[in-house]
Amino acid sequence: MAATGAEPTLVTERLVLRRPLPADAPVIAAHVSDPEILRFLPLLPDPYRLVDAEHWIAEAARNFAEKGICDLVMCRAGDGVLVGAVGFRPRPDGTAETGYWVARQHRGHGYAAEATRRLVAHAFERLGYRRIVAAARPENVASQRVLLSAGFTRIGEETREYPNRGWRHVLDLYAVDAPECGFDPAPLPPLPMKLVAAVALVDLDGRVLIARRPPGKPMAGLWEFPGGKVHEGETPEAALVRELREELGIDTARSCLAPFTFASHRYERFHLLMPLYLCRRWLGTPTPREGQELAWVKANRLADYPMPPADVPLIAMLRDFL
Repeated sequence: MAATGAEPTLVTERLVLRRPLPADAPVIAAHVSDPEILRFLPLLPDPYRLVDAEHWIAEAARNFAEKGICDLVMCRAGDGVLVGAVGFRPRPDGTAETGYWVARQHRGHGYAAEATRRLVAHAFERLGYRRIVAAARPENVASQRVLLSAGFTRIGEETREYPNRGWRHVLDLYAVDAPECGFDPAPLPPLPMKLVAAVALVDLDGRVLIARRPPGKPMAGLWEFPGGKVHEGETPEAALVRELREELGIDTARSCLAPFTFASHRYERFHLLMPLYLCRRWLGTPTPREGQELAWVKANRLADYPMPPADVPLIAMLRDFL
């Protein structure tokens, strides 16, 4: 099963998974040269040098387009720090095999499991895979915990040869299957509901205004549609009028807010319900008043801007409408 187009940019609550860039090479080389990482990644050259990282980055885009191999780096959503990598490779039997590494100083935070869950969901929902497998050496207890946390189950063993290292290992095999019909395999416990209203401000050129969350806020560095939490006793329209004045210094009437669609997304600590409105008329010039960065973006380019998971499904609807 071959992938098409450019590598995806995937977002979780704490991470942005993106294509590796040439500027990442020194950081990747420094992390991967750790003997503890090379010990469990026998396909990589040892020693691992800067030129190896540069080669991997240069090959990543071509491998995705031509071979369906997806390699992404994990970056913290708040500050963009590169903490590891995750990816998958198609197998001859129609499944895909995933793998990951996390730099020593960033372990213990659950990043590998969080990234793996997101990448597996993408492979199931967007690429049509029905099974993802992973392999771990029996002594690699940390990797086994990651896989179990990401929903994998041990299915057996497999012996593999690694000629570049002269190694032969018996590995534990794990697998996770796509849920039938897209239903969750078991009911999830209820979470507190959070109601947030958002608006797509559309200018005369058909561009949409998005704002980048400033440092210090949850999911800092990600782009979103203006808006905010609906207070008790407040309507979504009234909340937007208030938020636009406070955040951007512009005024609009409730009658100028046209209901468009909504997002419903389960985060780790709450469930978000977010109605999205369209607005083409307001008074004043949008100005960042809360440390955010603003950008006017054509609808067909919104996917180039990493957004919180709840916002991502709205992009295609705006693109089709505008």
